[in-house]
Amino acid sequence: MRRLLTTLMILLVVIIAGLCALVLLVNPNDFRDYMVRQVETRSGYQLKLEGPLRWHVWPQLSILSGRMNLTAPGASQPMVTAENMRLDVKLLPLLSHQLHVRQVMLKGAVVQLTPQSEAHRPKDAPIGPQSGGAPDDNDHGWGFNIARLNVADSVLVFQHEGDEQVTVRNLNLQMDQDDNRQAQVDFSARVMRDQRTLDLSFNAALNVANYPENLTASITNLQYQLQGAGLPRQGIAGQGAFNANWQEELKKLSFSELQLSANDSQLSGDGSVALKKDPQWLLNLAFAKLNLETLLPTQSTTGSSTVQRAQTGNVVPRPLIADNASEDDYSALRGFEATANITAQSILWRGLNFSNVRAALTNKSGLLTLSTLEGQLGAGHISLPGSLNTRQKPAQASFSPSVQNIEISQVLKAYNYPIALSGLLSMTGTFSGSQIDATAFRQNWQGEASVEMANSRLEGMNFQQMIQQAVERNNGSVKGQQFEENATKLESFTTDVSLDHGLLTLNQMEGRSAMLTLTGQGTMDLVKEQCDTLFQVKVVDGWKGEGSLVDFLKSTPIPLRVYGSWQQLSYSLQVDQVLRKHLQDEAKRRLNDWADRHKDSSKSKDVKELLKKL
Repeated sequence: MRRLLTTLMILLVVIIAGLCALVLLVNPNDFRDYMVRQVETRSGYQLKLEGPLRWHVWPQLSILSGRMNLTAPGASQPMVTAENMRLDVKLLPLLSHQLHVRQVMLKGAVVQLTPQSEAHRPKDAPIGPQSGGAPDDNDHGWGFNIARLNVADSVLVFQHEGDEQVTVRNLNLQMDQDDNRQAQVDFSARVMRDQRTLDLSFNAALNVANYPENLTASITNLQYQLQGAGLPRQGIAGQGAFNANWQEELKKLSFSELQLSANDSQLSGDGSVALKKDPQWLLNLAFAKLNLETLLPTQSTTGSSTVQRAQTGNVVPRPLIADNASEDDYSALRGFEATANITAQSILWRGLNFSNVRAALTNKSGLLTLSTLEGQLGAGHISLPGSLNTRQKPAQASFSPSVQNIEISQVLKAYNYPIALSGLLSMTGTFSGSQIDATAFRQNWQGEASVEMANSRLEGMNFQQMIQQAVERNNGSVKGQQFEENATKLESFTTDVSLDHGLLTLNQMEGRSAMLTLTGQGTMDLVKEQCDTLFQVKVVDGWKGEGSLVDFLKSTPIPLRVYGSWQQLSYSLQVDQVLRKHLQDEAKRRLNDWADRHKDSSKSKDVKELLKKL
């Protein structure tokens, strides 16, 4: 046993000594020119290594370099720069003059994907013959292979030409590739832009066997968190997974089996984009739940300032300079084409719970058409087809809403309107404007609509009670029915409305209930939140007493003006004028009857002359 152990120890020492001798005898700088040539031959990129290469034998055999950079052909700036690079290599292949790199590790690297680092072909560059493929490694006497790439604590600078630069920090990338060109990728990074921070990480399985013609990926364990200015205070976070495919010939990126969460919202679907001059998107998305209240910042819909909204809402304000920038000309829509079909089982927005929502839209380089946008709100239904033309300046939006049996009180509450009105609203109409938001609608939109309401109730004013009490004060012989609630109820109400830059005009108003009927017209200022309406109200029931005066009151409209601020409405009644006219008409009738009965009297002619003057 002792001899066996001694023999094994001697053999181990010999092997270690031989390998160490091999490492000492092989100069890593012999690989410098070879690696530079291989990189340039295979990709056209220029690899520059500063300082001597040196061995590092523990804990694994590695080649260390000084500062390195990798530059694309014709680029003015390097694409990759690092203070040092480490190549973990296999020892045994060195015996056969093969350099097998287990891992390329860059730490503290700067990766620039900008117009300055892109490859540029000189205008007068000659066109060489078509290559028959990658060069044969045996021509140089060495084999070259990379199995793993590790980028740690690095920075990625990304920029499209003409766009703002995006900087990705804390970049960590681990990629392992097997002999069948199946790769496993672990990625994490932090993106900071416009006072917003995105933390992103995911795992991916890549099939690069047919790259660059075709690339497939399965993204799993996607984790993200977005926080910062202009977002809800708690931010937006979630996880997800999807499959992706890239087709080089078609320049087409597709994704499928998408499962993504955002706070308490869930999204699934598939889609694709063809990267042509104007990218072409095709999307099919489905939301099990879409809670916009946790995805969008909560802000007041009234005219309060940005600072006031930020103080009262749950949103961190963006800089005033950014807020003042023009972001509502929708110019981005002119840069792509898209077709999208979207469904949602539930959408929560401003306290409104929509269900069974469907949307179908197309964008033709700035001409956005919403052929379908509909859903249920409670027991009612709402449809909002429309279009947005951004090819002209300013942009022009047009929508044709169709509403059936929507509870109006929910909508008024959602937009913080201080109107205590309830009832089932139905409406058809057409409205147009240049910006799609609630403030612009109140201030700058135009349009017309026909409105119907069923079982409406206006709190704070009982028209019947107001008229009957006014009659009692002017004529004690007639009394009205006593009411405990201060509200006006109408079984039906119709009107035609027109909107012109914040002024809503109500024409041909007609309302009816068992107790009264009314007609009228008026205006509502949506910006100043004021109204001025004039009603003609007939109280057809609820009178106590009999006689001509009661019959007169049942058949005579009483002028009622409602005006002032929505939060504190005022009214004026002209009951005394109506009663005075009734007394005058009654007096005229009696005098006329007396004159007819006494035609032969000398005073009859005097009475007739008097009636003509009255």
